[in-house]
Amino acid sequence: MNQPTRKPYPSDATDEDWAFVAPYLTLMTEDAPQRRYELREVFNALCWIVRTGAPWRYLPTNFPPWAAVHQQAQRWIAAGCFEDMVHDLRVLLREASGRNPAPTAVVLDARTLRGTPESGHRAGYDGHKRTNGSKIHAAVDTLGYLLALRVTPANAQERAQVGHLADAVQETTGNTVELAWVDQGYTGDDPVEAAEARGIELIVVRLPEAKKGFVLLPRRWVVERSFAWATRFRRLAKDYERLPETVADLHFLAFACLMLHNLLPPPSASP
Repeated sequence: MNQPTRKPYPSDATDEDWAFVAPYLTLMTEDAPQRRYELREVFNALCWIVRTGAPWRYLPTNFPPWAAVHQQAQRWIAAGCFEDMVHDLRVLLREASGRNPAPTAVVLDARTLRGTPESGHRAGYDGHKRTNGSKIHAAVDTLGYLLALRVTPANAQERAQVGHLADAVQETTGNTVELAWVDQGYTGDDPVEAAEARGIELIVVRLPEAKKGFVLLPRRWVVERSFAWATRFRRLAKDYERLPETVADLHFLAFACLMLHNLLPPPSASP
C-alpha cells in the first residue's frame, strides 16, 4: 500500500482500513486519465474534514485541493459507497459477536442539529430543544450499528418518519425486522399503523412515573449511545452542509470509520 509522503494525521486510513474500503470507493480504475490525485489521499482528506469539523476551504494544503475532495465525496455519496460499507461491516460485526447477520429488532430515535448559514435555507425550529436547525432520524440495531438515517427540518415530528425509516430498514435487511423500540415521542396510532404496514411491531418504552434525574431506559439507551458516537466527529456536531444527503452520508462515513476500527486490530497490535 502507498503511504502518504506527508506526516500522517490520526484520521488517516491505515493499510488495513484502506484494504477494506478501497473496493467500495474505486468508481473508476486507478490509471483512469481523469484521475489527478491519489484516491487514498482524497479519502484521507474527507476523513480529516469529518473528524475535525473544519470548513472545506480550510483543508490543509498537503491534501489534494478541497474542491477535488468535495467533488469526489459527492460522487461517493451519489453511489451509496458509505452506506454499503456500513451495511457490510454491520454483518461482519454481528457475526463476530454471535448474532444473526440481519437484525430482527431495531431502535428508532431522533436528535436535533443546530443549523448554520449553510443549512439555514432548509432549517426548522424545534420548540422542545429551542433550536433552529435539522433533525436526524435514525434506526440502529440492538448493538447500536446504523441501519437507516433521514434528515428533515427540526420541526418535523418523529412519529411522521416511522414509515420512511421502516421502509429503509426492511429494504436494507431483507424484511427481517419485526420489532422497533421507540420513546414516548412516537406515541399515537399513526406511527403504530405505519410500522405495522411494514411488518414491524412498534413498542414505546415509557419513563417511570416517579423519575428523578437521568433514567437509563431499557433498549432505548442503545440509540443514544450511537448518537454520542456520531458526535465524536466534529463535522456532525452541527448541520454544516447545504444538502441533507451530504449530512446523511457523512453519518454513514463516520459509522464506517468507527465500525472498521472495532473490526480491525490497531497497527501496533500483534497478529
